[in-house]
Amino acid sequence: MLFARRTETDEPVVAMLASAIRRDISFGALRPDEKLKIDGLRQRYGGSSHSMRETLRMLVSEGMVEAINQRGFRVTSATEDDLADILLMRLEVEKLGLARAMAHGGVAWEAAVIAAHHQMMRAETALQNAPDDASVLTWDEACRGYTLTLVSACGSPRLIEMTGRFYNQSRRFRLARLREGRIDLHSRQLRHEALKAAVLERNTQDALLHLEEDIRADLRG
Repeated sequence: MLFARRTETDEPVVAMLASAIRRDISFGALRPDEKLKIDGLRQRYGGSSHSMRETLRMLVSEGMVEAINQRGFRVTSATEDDLADILLMRLEVEKLGLARAMAHGGVAWEAAVIAAHHQMMRAETALQNAPDDASVLTWDEACRGYTLTLVSACGSPRLIEMTGRFYNQSRRFRLARLREGRIDLHSRQLRHEALKAAVLERNTQDALLHLEEDIRADLRG
């Protein structure tokens, strides 16, 4: 056998480790191009050598970590070219997903969009009232949930998976902009109200325009 199958026992540990490392990459605790050594990561996050290697392989597949020519792993770079490429992919993937979801989604999908939007707005209000690490994390997770809900009725599991993958890759850029005060949360709320209204009215053209405007504003301003 060339590849060992991950056991059911490993899966919760790997998911937990991946979530913690993914979060620290997004928040800048693990810096772009930083080398990731198995022993050091185990001391910081726990887990066995095997589970940590599985975790890093998962993060490589997501584009959060790079394998270095059989010499280990490092955090992926975060250059202007990286940002431009991630922006391109988010626009292409999310607009396709939303268009398909608007064509195929029913009342249950509309209700899910309304609920996810409400959760995101509550998190945004909490962030404005108390901008600490916990509220930033809650807000970012709510934003991710809303993004995935918008495409959830597209009928393509791979398209949904790609939406989550490229959103994760964009997180450190948008969170850096948030820390620098370069995301206008009031303007963002207005954009999302307009996006929600267009979605519920099934106005695909306006919805896609609002979605593109929001993604660009979050990542480029």
